Amino acid sequence: MAEPFLALITDRPIDRAAAEAFVTTTADGALVVFEGVVRDHDHGASVHALDYEAHPDAQSFLAAVCAEIAGASGLRVAVIHRVGALEIGDVALVAAVAAPHRAEAFAVCGRLVDLVKERTPIWKRQHLAEGTTEWVGL
Repeated sequence: MAEPFLALITDRPIDRAAAEAFVTTTADGALVVFEGVVRDHDHGASVHALDYEAHPDAQSFLAAVCAEIAGASGLRVAVIHRVGALEIGDVALVAAVAAPHRAEAFAVCGRLVDLVKERTPIWKRQHLAEGTTEWVGL
């Protein structure tokens, strides 16, 4: 039997439709998709680009988070995280969960995103408008 989760780290633009298709079944009445989008500011500073770097074992950490959430909820989940150079407006993260009812889909997707951010060793370097850079999540 195939895994009930999709966990992927990629340096290409994220295919949201692939995440949605992976989690959705005919038993589901709710689909929740979270997209983390690169914004033009952080903590009052102007941001003009980001770089995401992943630890060599980040894929296994991401898979472990997805397996934990899928196992605890009984739902199919998907997370795709982009690494490399991203510009304002690019999608850095897609998380998708489908469930029979919306409340469960929202709750599980929220928990999934929180755990990905807490446990997956992917770091963000922000390029600030004044010409400096800063690392986030180290």
